[in-house]
Amino acid sequence: MDAMTKRENRPLAKRVASPPSPRCCAIWRADSGASLVEMALLLPVLLLTLIGIIEIGRFAYYSILVANAARAGAQYGAQSLITAADTAGIQSAASNDGQNLAALTITSQQKCGCTGAALAAAPAGCPATACTAPAHPLVYVQVTVSGTFASLFHYPGIPPSITVNSTELMRVVQ
Repeated sequence: MDAMTKRENRPLAKRVASPPSPRCCAIWRADSGASLVEMALLLPVLLLTLIGIIEIGRFAYYSILVANAARAGAQYGAQSLITAADTAGIQSAASNDGQNLAALTITSQQKCGCTGAALAAAPAGCPATACTAPAHPLVYVQVTVSGTFASLFHYPGIPPSITVNSTELMRVVQ
């Protein structure tokens, strides 16, 4: 009988592989602390990267909230000429939308112009602006919202707080 047939005829308990030679295990034991050292060296870099990603995500979220607050104020003001002049209502709409933000600075103003011309800051009689035919007057509301983003940690070379601004300009329905 050949060696293969003898091996297959043995009972299952006797087919267990022989233990590795001592030289094999000595190689593995020599490298066992290398992964621990590598992990100790890379862990601070990985944690700094993770904290940086979290800070960038928080800043992006804060910027989106400020932009949404400005858009909500402009949408309120763009409903009619009456709401365009209601600065308290515009500020209320913007601050209600940005309710997760601590201190917001909200300013609004009307801008007027004629079709085909540049916009200007609104004088007292903005809606009654005289335009030569065939142009007609246009009224816009501009809302600017500012907020201050504070980072979790202080990083060298980066200020601890950053001012985030957003401005929305919408045409008033007439």
